[in-house]
Amino acid sequence: MKVAVLGAAGGIGQALSLLLKTQLPAGSELSLYDVAPVVPGVAVDLSHIPTDVKVAGFGRDDLSGALTGADIVLIPAGMPRKPGMDRADLFNVNAGIIKVLAEGIVANCPKALVGVITNPVNGTVPIVAEVFKKAGTYDAARVFGVTTLDVIRSEAFVAELKGLDVATVKVPVIGGHSGTTILPLLSQVEGATFSDEEVAALTPRIQNAGTEVVEAKAGGGSATLSMGAAAARFCMSLVKGLQGEDVVDYAYVEGNGADAQFFAQPVRLGVNGVIEILPYGELSAFEQQAKEDMLDTLKKDIKEGVDFMAS
Repeated sequence: MKVAVLGAAGGIGQALSLLLKTQLPAGSELSLYDVAPVVPGVAVDLSHIPTDVKVAGFGRDDLSGALTGADIVLIPAGMPRKPGMDRADLFNVNAGIIKVLAEGIVANCPKALVGVITNPVNGTVPIVAEVFKKAGTYDAARVFGVTTLDVIRSEAFVAELKGLDVATVKVPVIGGHSGTTILPLLSQVEGATFSDEEVAALTPRIQNAGTEVVEAKAGGGSATLSMGAAAARFCMSLVKGLQGEDVVDYAYVEGNGADAQFFAQPVRLGVNGVIEILPYGELSAFEQQAKEDMLDTLKKDIKEGVDFMAS
């Protein structure tokens, strides 16, 4: 496998790259790109870890070198959220960054599986899709919004609340990747039941967990380590799919539009990316209402990304 990480010198990028250096199959290549001048040093630093994964760093002027031949491209590049910053502020900065990087992917590895981490994911994934559509190379099965952080947070919080072995906890999370568009399906967690009060407290905690980190870091950053772990986990699902294994994971993808044009839900992965979008099952009354309440917000976020490209 050749995996390219765009934005590899940032907090998420370094954590993600470290994990991939230790987890990718033997003989793989890890290609690190960033506009920050430290990226060659990050590559050298990682190269000292004794695993059979070759690491190379690429600077601002060598996006093509980083992307050529990539099987998977992960994009954590962009500005992180800071205290007091709303999603509109974040979108205005990161939309332009994601557009340029997507154009690089189109030019150098249009068949790669693309995992978008750059926030706000609800709007940046549609930008990537529109760049591919404009080039005539769009394949919805190959473009993903990485929502795995919502899943791993849900697993951690549920295990803590219920005293369960976290390795056995599975929590479906559907919808989008910000605020109320994140919908954990607590009614479907096997081996655990929740009171109405627990659902009413745990759901917003999962939805606002990013803010919890931003505030705890007191202006010193956002969720970088947990996001790096989440992205690595999703990347390994993509790797297993490319290797022919039967893998089911959750991601924000373009599907049949039953809920919204893009929606996070379970997908079966294979050698060409998404091979099947799976149903997310029956919702509780609370979850059904939460889904209905958040769809307008999600659709507005998606339209923002599409409109950015149109303008």
